[in-house]
Amino acid sequence: MQANKRLSEQAIATLREAIEDAGGNEVFALGFLDESGRVARIRIAARGNEVSVPALQDKLENADVLIHNHPSGFLSPSDADMVIASQAAEGGTGSFIVDNRVERVYAVAEPARRRMRKKLDPLAITGALEEGGAIAARLPVYETRQSQLDLMQLIIKAFNEDAIAAAEAGTGVGKSFAYLLPALRYAEENEERIVISTATITLQQQLYEKDIPLVAGALGGKIKTALIKGRGNYLCLRRLEDALKEPSLDEGENETIDAIARWAETTGTGCRSDLSFMPAEGIWSRLCSEADTCMGLRCPDREKCFVFALRREAADAKILIVNHHLLFADLAARREGAGYDNTVVLPPYNRVIIDEAHTIEDAATSFFSAEFSRFGVYRHLGRLYRKRARWRGGGAAKSGLLVRLMGILPGNQAVSGTAGEDMEDRVAELIDKIRNAAEDLDEAALGICGSEGVFRFTPQRDDVIKTLLAPLFTALRKQINFLGGMIREMLEQVPDTTAEEGTVWEVKSILRRLDAVGNCCTSFLEYQENPGNVMWIEKRQSRQDPWAEFTVTPLDVALSLKESLFDPNKTVVCVSATLTVGNSGGEASFWYWKNRSGLALVEERKILTGVFPSPFPYKSSVLLAVPSDAPLPAEPGFGVFVDSAAGALAEISGGSALILFTSYLALQSAWEKAKPLLEKQGIQVLKQGDDDRARLLSTFLADESSVLFATDSFWEGVDAPGDTLRLVILCRLPFRTPNDPVFEARCERVEQEGGNAFMDLSVPEAVMKFKQGFGRLMRRSSDHGVVAVLDGRLLKKRYGRTFLDSLPQTKTCYGDFKTVLRRVEEFLFP
Repeated sequence: MQANKRLSEQAIATLREAIEDAGGNEVFALGFLDESGRVARIRIAARGNEVSVPALQDKLENADVLIHNHPSGFLSPSDADMVIASQAAEGGTGSFIVDNRVERVYAVAEPARRRMRKKLDPLAITGALEEGGAIAARLPVYETRQSQLDLMQLIIKAFNEDAIAAAEAGTGVGKSFAYLLPALRYAEENEERIVISTATITLQQQLYEKDIPLVAGALGGKIKTALIKGRGNYLCLRRLEDALKEPSLDEGENETIDAIARWAETTGTGCRSDLSFMPAEGIWSRLCSEADTCMGLRCPDREKCFVFALRREAADAKILIVNHHLLFADLAARREGAGYDNTVVLPPYNRVIIDEAHTIEDAATSFFSAEFSRFGVYRHLGRLYRKRARWRGGGAAKSGLLVRLMGILPGNQAVSGTAGEDMEDRVAELIDKIRNAAEDLDEAALGICGSEGVFRFTPQRDDVIKTLLAPLFTALRKQINFLGGMIREMLEQVPDTTAEEGTVWEVKSILRRLDAVGNCCTSFLEYQENPGNVMWIEKRQSRQDPWAEFTVTPLDVALSLKESLFDPNKTVVCVSATLTVGNSGGEASFWYWKNRSGLALVEERKILTGVFPSPFPYKSSVLLAVPSDAPLPAEPGFGVFVDSAAGALAEISGGSALILFTSYLALQSAWEKAKPLLEKQGIQVLKQGDDDRARLLSTFLADESSVLFATDSFWEGVDAPGDTLRLVILCRLPFRTPNDPVFEARCERVEQEGGNAFMDLSVPEAVMKFKQGFGRLMRRSSDHGVVAVLDGRLLKKRYGRTFLDSLPQTKTCYGDFKTVLRRVEEFLFP
């Protein structure tokens, strides 16, 4: 049969080029049908030799046809071809064989024709957001926004054409409605599941509780939606029962667990956020659902399980609201072989919307990192075995999973190799050795971190690493292995009748976590053999003593994101207020985000991009003020200038200010200088660190004249409309600190590949964060205020123009600081 009857011209060209690139050897490809039943799109999955090619089962994704070539020109299927075709046909996937020129095709198995897809009608969808439309009619105040309609057109095109879309939508565009309308309509008409992933719980809740019900009502449908949080947010009834059976040695913990037990009798969700109090993390971690402690169908409480109930709800839903971490957990499992047609962490899907997409590199980096600390090790050991010398005036009290495990061993037999020692004493001895090894490693690591507070493993530091740290990593790993071996011997002796007890599952989960610590130790010891990872130690400090955190982080997540997110899914829509650098507005302005997110690696896919400016009146309502006499950060007097200028600006604005820093030390200094000045004016002065983020932000929003001094996490996610926020001060351009180990390693990689780390990485990353900070001011079209930047580099350095060009057009004041003060006052109080 002629190939052009079964494959489009583009598919033939793609396949032919891949075969030529493989030197005429066999190539295994995935084919995707268009509405006419022809293969319209090709994705290359593997390459082989003259007579064979691996048919990678985990690469099948949602393909309609498996295609490979026979270099010999004879298209008759081999026995192996027949086996693979038969297996694929069970799932409705066809199998084709072509010649090397892709001129002829032999259909071993016909693909099952999928139900006719209904494309979205752009006019019908966008009409809901126009004046008099279904959405507008449901809102008390509504104004048509052309940028929102244009964004929706791009998203509709991405759904209709199975494309990837990257869109920057300025503040006020209304991106949520712009993607919800097409997503809900498409899911309903095509009976497909769509995943919407966000970076923050706040946005998840807003979508689920407010926006989706409104949009669904406007569309006249009742599409099933599920809000999915990580399983660690949900109570495990079996673990709660175990905790109640074995009270803690701490009476305060017991009171908290009892309170959670009472709540468990009435809660409908089992979600921690529904508790009227916030239990300590150590207590909740003993009670929450976790993948490696879940007994699944063997669990005696499965019928009442909150996670099972959530999964049933998700299986019936067409719209899933998740966070980035949960999405990456699902994508990673599928990429590693779990497949694309089954429920893994989430039910199967092939269309994804990523909101707050500027965060996906950081989210993926966090997900794929591994870390441990002495406190984490102590927590695991405490779960296994605890002993208190005197308990309520009596003798020693012992508790923990291993005490319970030893209780179910037949005759409480001794473990081989203990030379007659009592098993419990041997357990206690090994646990003490691990604690001591972790403490020794922690102490040495803190010393090496020094005043910088961070230490990255590099070949230049190999002498220090080998002398001071390697023996301690080895000792910790050795003691963990000893304990692990002993526990495994104990588990082998558990009778079959009790092998499914919760205790056994809990012990196995703690064992896996201790093994993970041992594996981290191995990664640090073999750091030079793993150039794709960054190994580093950071000094952490809270109200208790400092401790060291040991982290293994991937150097680059672009390929992982490309293979797990962009390749397998038919539609991926990425939206954010900050995806571009510069003012070109075209595809070129997305270069930095595309490189970091893996989208630049995607081939043979249609990629749509668009910049949709804010409809807010920045030109008349915002003043960008930059003192021309502001020192450079490296110059003497910069800190003194910031301390004085921040307070003076906040005073002249009458408060209502958010003052953003890049370091806590600078924040503390400016806060100490400004506090007495502002309090004399009756202005409440708030500082990050005095309360948790949510309560601090709530206090700031409640007091219209208050001033908040804050750092990193407040550069985004702060929504303070109206007179609550009239002034935003960016004290310094938000470049990463030079001692950030992951950023340092990534800069080195850029330089090794012939790039300029400062212009290719440092500047664009700082611009993206700068735009986030700037965006805190204007949250409603009626807002009016000033953004002041106190960093002299914005006007004095050539790259400052890149920062300025990335902002919307505003009124500006670039005079000396006295002029800036006068202009700010005139602008705020005309």
